[in-house]
Amino acid sequence: MLVNIRIDFKIADVGSMENSYAKLDALNNKIHENAKVLEQVTLKTCNRYEIYLILDEDTNIPTTTFIVEKDDHAINHLLRLASGLESMIMGEDQILGQIKNARKKAIKEETIGPKLEKVFTKAIHVGQSIRKNTHINEGGVSIGSSAVELLEQKYGAVDGKNILIVGAGEMGTVVSKALLNKETNPIVVANRTYDKAQELARELDGIAIRFNKMDETLDKIDILISATGAPHTLITKQRLMFLSDEHLQSMIMLDLANPRDISEDVKELGVQLYNLDDLRYVQDKNVEKRVKEAEKAEKIIAEETVLLKDALKQMEITPILSALNVEAEKVRTNELEKTLHMLNLDEKDSQKLEMLTHSIVDKMLFNIIKNLKLAVSNDDFETIRTAKKVLLKYEE
Repeated sequence: MLVNIRIDFKIADVGSMENSYAKLDALNNKIHENAKVLEQVTLKTCNRYEIYLILDEDTNIPTTTFIVEKDDHAINHLLRLASGLESMIMGEDQILGQIKNARKKAIKEETIGPKLEKVFTKAIHVGQSIRKNTHINEGGVSIGSSAVELLEQKYGAVDGKNILIVGAGEMGTVVSKALLNKETNPIVVANRTYDKAQELARELDGIAIRFNKMDETLDKIDILISATGAPHTLITKQRLMFLSDEHLQSMIMLDLANPRDISEDVKELGVQLYNLDDLRYVQDKNVEKRVKEAEKAEKIIAEETVLLKDALKQMEITPILSALNVEAEKVRTNELEKTLHMLNLDEKDSQKLEMLTHSIVDKMLFNIIKNLKLAVSNDDFETIRTAKKVLLKYEE
């Protein structure tokens, strides 16, 4: 059974998301204790935390905090997610890379198996295909471009402004590159790993600074965008107290991290602070066009969901069929060799006898295989589980 457990921006704001990470981990641990978990892939981004599991059998997952979807519903969600239909910014491309990274991480940690490998590989292919065959990502829309749009809506033109990017990871890179077509002053990049700050600064034709030298730059910064992976706040009211009131009241800060990098108390100093929750209200200029493209994407996703569901169902009986064929072939060849040794037949008669043994095995297995396939098509997983116990290694 495929299970997806998640929390995302649709049901939780940034604060609620922060408080839910440990709870979802605890729920996942409980599932591992009470059920047989065969495979797992974890997807964590700035506005969603999702866990995909393959369980040995249907398991009740009691929760009112998280969304739980199973089998074809979970498949449909992942395909929609990979296609950008579940994103805060419809059609954004970043999520596809994040899904690829989640798969790679699971491969590295050896938690992914044949079923989730098939599901995630298909999701990636569907996401790529939909972007190629529709205009769902019209205009290269992303969290980064929406962040810049938010800044311009709240602050005005960013031309000539001094901007500090804190965090040279995926989100920091996306936002900073969205600023490249603006006439800002050279963008300043701070990162705990100085080499990464230098690397991003080179791409931006900007300036890299060491993380511990950031405070020395703040009095010159108009806009601060923070997107690190730190587990705690980095910028607080106390840290900014040395700046003049005039400068603080002219500053705008955008926190794209989750957990958040910037404490809410900076607002008490007059700083304008925005976070991921504010991005959902950014005016999307191309949204109507993308909604029409989404209708095309939905049709593709519906078809692919059915195909993938059927493929997963077939995988339920693959080990049974393989074991049956291997065991039958072993018996056939052993008995054939004994018989040929006793009868001392010529080559022509030996071939006839071999064909006969093949025919007997095929006829004996025919109804078993037919009934197993019928059980799959009827979602009769109880029969399949019984067949596994009888035909494979029996486990209490």
